[in-house]
Amino acid sequence: MVDRKSAPPFIKDTSFELLDAETHQLSGANTIHFITGGNQEVTKIELVFPAGRWHEPVAGVSHFTASLLPKGTTSKTSFEIVGLLDYYGLHLEVTPGFDFTSITLYGLTNHIAPALDTLLELILVPTFPENELRQSKTIFTQGLTINLEKTNFLASRIFRENLFGSSHPYGKDIELEDINTVTQQQLADFNKNYFRNFVAFVSGKPSEQLKALLIDKLATIKPNTIEQKTFSHHQSETLNHFLSKSNSVQTSIRVGKMIISRNHADYPAVLLLNHILGGFFGSRLMKNIREEKGLTYGIHSSIHALNHHSYLVIGTDVNKENRELTIEEIKRELLRLQNELIPEDELETARNHFIGGLQSDMNTPFAHADKHKITSLFNLPSNYYQNLIHVLSTCTPHDLLITAQKYFPEENLLTASVG
Repeated sequence: MVDRKSAPPFIKDTSFELLDAETHQLSGANTIHFITGGNQEVTKIELVFPAGRWHEPVAGVSHFTASLLPKGTTSKTSFEIVGLLDYYGLHLEVTPGFDFTSITLYGLTNHIAPALDTLLELILVPTFPENELRQSKTIFTQGLTINLEKTNFLASRIFRENLFGSSHPYGKDIELEDINTVTQQQLADFNKNYFRNFVAFVSGKPSEQLKALLIDKLATIKPNTIEQKTFSHHQSETLNHFLSKSNSVQTSIRVGKMIISRNHADYPAVLLLNHILGGFFGSRLMKNIREEKGLTYGIHSSIHALNHHSYLVIGTDVNKENRELTIEEIKRELLRLQNELIPEDELETARNHFIGGLQSDMNTPFAHADKHKITSLFNLPSNYYQNLIHVLSTCTPHDLLITAQKYFPEENLLTASVG
């Protein structure tokens, strides 16, 4: 008879198995990784270029280059490109970021091949039509104008600007006056300079024929020699920044500081501390500021690990009158991590939640490709995630106390609030 009175034993699983990547070196440093798995006949192709804000000559060039790549080539109009993708049921995304720009194409495996020549045209011979550029500028201007009235958008901008400096790629945002200064020639030059070096990640169930075709097609893209740019970040000497908006009911708050990067030995412990602080629904910030004091519907802390710098940021929205109290409570929770040992049961709950989240995410080959992408782009060892889980599994309350004292002190803690 089945015993329904006793819960089954809890099994702690700390395994983390990544699908192997089949790697091919193409022209120069260009590389393609095949991550094959899953049961569905679908394939995702992602090309990652060093074409983010870090390399743009003036603000907005990276964004508008990415936006206009699918808007026309020397042989196809934007309408024809959309028609081709629609006919084969394919989806195309071009995503610019701080460090990289990604071009992603995915769909049924047997429908990918007919679109590869067009994909190469988007990269090698885009035309950046003037009418498409004008329309893209109009759309972006309207969106930015709306966002500049939002307290959460402004708080994030002010936070990064004062953390990195207004001239740093991570600290500078596109301003309304920047939009009209972007030219078609700047986009063409940026494309030629930064869309020739790439790392490709192909995941899902690509056939052997598709693999061979991809290697053959992508090998025609010849890499450039890219100037390695360096920027110094200059954090504002003023640590508390407040922008009043009389017509706003709420205040958006950002609190944070520079933090260590993924390749640092202490990074796993910092990740776990962040999770305990504000990384999930059962975190300390949620219990204190949401559940106990009712100051907000949600508060979250996260670590943004970029290519050249990383930072910790805590974000929430509260009523105007609760701004100072909320900031005070955030700082109090940071101090608790530095002064008190985390109880074993709280540590175990947060640890299991974090590790379980990592493991449960790995249910598609696309997710495995995302992990390979991080290890490749950030020059991490192939066993990075296995080692991460191992370190997380062995962290003690004392280890976390020492780590919090080292990386979470109030010194250089930056606060930006708008409302």
